[in-house]
Amino acid sequence: MPTQPSPEPRLGFCCTFVLDEPPGTHATLKAAREATRAMNLTTVTMAHLAKLDGIARRAKLAEVVTHNLAALARQIAWVGGRPPLERLLRMGSNVLPGYTHPIAKDLYAEPELRAAVERGLAAAGDDARRLGVRLSFHPGPFCLLASRNPAAIENGLSELDYHAELFDRMGYGGGWHPHGAHINIHVGAADPGAEGFRATLPRASRVARDLVTVENDEHLLGLDAVLRLADRVPVVLDLHHHWVESGGAYLEPDEPRIARIVESWRGVRPLAHISVSREAVAALCDPDALPDFPALRAAGHAVRDLAAHSDMMWNRAVNDLVARHLAWADFEIEAKAKNLASMQIAAHVLARPAGLTAAA
Repeated sequence: MPTQPSPEPRLGFCCTFVLDEPPGTHATLKAAREATRAMNLTTVTMAHLAKLDGIARRAKLAEVVTHNLAALARQIAWVGGRPPLERLLRMGSNVLPGYTHPIAKDLYAEPELRAAVERGLAAAGDDARRLGVRLSFHPGPFCLLASRNPAAIENGLSELDYHAELFDRMGYGGGWHPHGAHINIHVGAADPGAEGFRATLPRASRVARDLVTVENDEHLLGLDAVLRLADRVPVVLDLHHHWVESGGAYLEPDEPRIARIVESWRGVRPLAHISVSREAVAALCDPDALPDFPALRAAGHAVRDLAAHSDMMWNRAVNDLVARHLAWADFEIEAKAKNLASMQIAAHVLARPAGLTAAA
């Protein structure tokens, strides 16, 4: 049986912690920015490491990894201290920069760094489970399993297995999406599409196959195409992508395809994504009415602009839509203001007169 996350609904942010900078002196702002840096992952390029000698290369990588493990721990602790509705976190992929790259791969195998990584990841996973924080990864668009390019497939498998190894070391490597953990990716190229994904998936590690999910996109593979994989992997519904791809359709919780999405998770509480078009379109919209895609297109907004994410969740009707969908899914808020936007929508949901719909 799958290890399920709490049936209570959750909202969360993606990867980066944003501090609402207070007004004040230069020193106050500097301290605030330093605090933000301490909360976030950093990275180092392989080109930079390649320029360093062996000792300096080892020291630089260890410095970045040490910072990242501490920052991840701080993010989990912060999320775990929020109200239960907000205990969800999409982790950044660059916890271990260059982990599969020839420049850094051997350094990660050295006993001291390997032990530090194992300790840090295990502690982060323990803290997340203790605090009831649901975790996920969302590798970049290069992590795909459907392509006619063999090199792209090999790269996608490598990236997927890297994220699975991170989760495994965090204690999420046993069974089907334990505690709701998942690695969400896009299918890939429209040709070969879902069937190409299906053919490639068996080449991923067992842990990766038990953690991977797929989401609909706004250009190549919409919800109906992705649902062709629902018998094999859980489907992550992105409501904003569906709105763009469909030309303005909004899905309600009783829409028949929602039941197929829920079934694809096989007993684990599903996760979905939400965002809204950026604030530039707000002047043409009633914040208490769902944005009208055809009207916005007629007003001159390009599809690409409508697909772009806002800073904050400014549309109250979209936030109400999320509140209705919380009956069956948790939500990652894909807004540029990150935790500030997820806190905003959480406050909106909790303030609704009817309160939260009980989880199904």
